[in-house]
Amino acid sequence: MSDDAVADLARTPLYDEHRALGATLVGFAGYAMPVRYPAGIMAEHTHARTAAGLFDVSHMGQMRLTGADAVAALERLVPGDIAGLASGSMRYTQFTSDDGGILDDLIVTRIDGGLLLVVNAACKEADLRHLNERLEGDVALEELAERALIALQGPKAAAVLGRHAPACAKLGFMTAGRFTIGGTDALISRSGYTGEDGFEISLPADETAAFWRQLAAEPEVEPVGLGARDSLRLEAGLCLYGHDIDETTSPVEAGLAWSIGKRRRAEGGFPGAERIRRELADGPRRRRVGIRPDGRAPAREGTSVLDAEGTTIGAVTSGGFGPTVGGPVAMGYVAAEAAEAGRPVSLLVRDKPRPATIVKLPFVPHSYHRP
Repeated sequence: MSDDAVADLARTPLYDEHRALGATLVGFAGYAMPVRYPAGIMAEHTHARTAAGLFDVSHMGQMRLTGADAVAALERLVPGDIAGLASGSMRYTQFTSDDGGILDDLIVTRIDGGLLLVVNAACKEADLRHLNERLEGDVALEELAERALIALQGPKAAAVLGRHAPACAKLGFMTAGRFTIGGTDALISRSGYTGEDGFEISLPADETAAFWRQLAAEPEVEPVGLGARDSLRLEAGLCLYGHDIDETTSPVEAGLAWSIGKRRRAEGGFPGAERIRRELADGPRRRRVGIRPDGRAPAREGTSVLDAEGTTIGAVTSGGFGPTVGGPVAMGYVAAEAAEAGRPVSLLVRDKPRPATIVKLPFVPHSYHRP
């Protein structure tokens, strides 16, 4: 992407680092972001699976809720059990609409006497409006626009980060803490969106480039762009907002019922609770599934899924080539009665049905660190 093409796009604090590394930049959620570096998407994907990949995720939205009613106020907007979070613990949940659709998915961390929220880049302005309009009681909302976010993902991530913040080794998956890195205050969480062990590191924006360069200089580390980030999360069976989940899908349809705790299921009290609790009890009309196309041709988003009689039973929402799997992989929604693993289906590619199979997610087992 030329300088003129990115002139009207927002830039993360690492924009100059990406240019210096020879990244190919694209517009994503209003930001100029690296889609790949000179090594290429396949090499970046494999490096994150076998060593440590370094990602710029500063386009994501970071915000904080404080006040005596912060937990109760957020629980009125999400189905997750926020009250049950211990200090330093994290929870994946969703902002739901009044009819049970997903407005966005987010990570909530209970830390520093408040709640830290990390939301999707494309949704953060809408999320801020949603929160400002619907938060009630003694609660204050602060956008942390002065902080950036980077991710270090892969089986060697812990060893690499341990050289800079040795105490982070005590973190387990979906826990977080405050650490000092070269005199800089950092919030480090053991989390990420690749299916691998790894960390996300929130730093002051003006100090992020220096730490990025330190990590990038480690022998196990290579930078990874949006292209490989997408193939990694697809192999891990993780949803991408605006594709696999949106306002038309409920958490139950999306296979995210595990994120709704027992107390919230019983009590309700969140938007769309009537529909979501009904689907938890009776099952949804459709379900998100994994799909393995036969052959080498990938199935792209929007591809129709057909049953043995040629009737359309669903559609692909994410698809591409899985470098670790060694073949095409896809996710999508099919009628609930057709969602069992092992069912043969067809994918309508260029008006021609091609054989595929419904499979259990994820395509690549998760490698999260659970002490």
